[in-house]
Amino acid sequence: MPEWLVLTLAMLAACAVVVVITLVRHRRAPEDEDPSETPDVIEYMTMWIGVIYAIVLGLAIAGVWEARNAAQDHVQAEATALHEISERVRVYPADARDRIRDDIRTYVSHVVTTEWDTMADKGEVTERGAELFERIRHDVTDYEPGTDFEAQAYQPLMDQVTAANAARIGRAESTGETMPGVVWFGLITGAVVTIGMIFALQIRRTTRELILAGVFSALIAFLLFLIWDFDAPFSRGVSASTDPFLNLFPGVGD
Repeated sequence: MPEWLVLTLAMLAACAVVVVITLVRHRRAPEDEDPSETPDVIEYMTMWIGVIYAIVLGLAIAGVWEARNAAQDHVQAEATALHEISERVRVYPADARDRIRDDIRTYVSHVVTTEWDTMADKGEVTERGAELFERIRHDVTDYEPGTDFEAQAYQPLMDQVTAANAARIGRAESTGETMPGVVWFGLITGAVVTIGMIFALQIRRTTRELILAGVFSALIAFLLFLIWDFDAPFSRGVSASTDPFLNLFPGVGD
């Protein structure tokens, strides 16, 4: 099911729940009930519950957005390090240079096709990707520089291999969901309590109040969906992209 359809259904469901409960409550309310006589303490509690929940939502959105950006940074760092290796081996003999570059392109091609899909579906990197990366590491580390110029390029190349490996590890650690289950429990419970306080205020069945209550509930549903969408950096709508690899290694995804 497309994510936009899930979002639409969630927002419509939130609105429908508020409207239905309001209508049912209005029918069953005592004839002498006066909605205007809501105790001040309930209004005060409702205000603070809304403020606290808004802060929690803001922190949750900031947390998943930061995790998503960190995942994209790992992708950028890995692609940049591999590109630096590919460029700096130009000082090596043709056979060593071509072997390293071919292995890098093979690895990048595997990442942007097979491994990327595995991260999205299973939340993990592939063993084949690890094997291909080790081949690049061995290509660089096992080469014996034949000249002083090649010797000067050897250590910087090793540094770029280390940087690429660190970025790959960071990417692997970012594939799963970042929001703990207990936080989701708090977010959903907070949404129920916050929306429930609308009924504690003895909302009446006027068009204006029903519209406001429905829009408020739909907004909370949208924010929860936004957190869920950002929660898995590689598998949902607003996910990290393969653009850094594709920009630095044109044609590898074809």
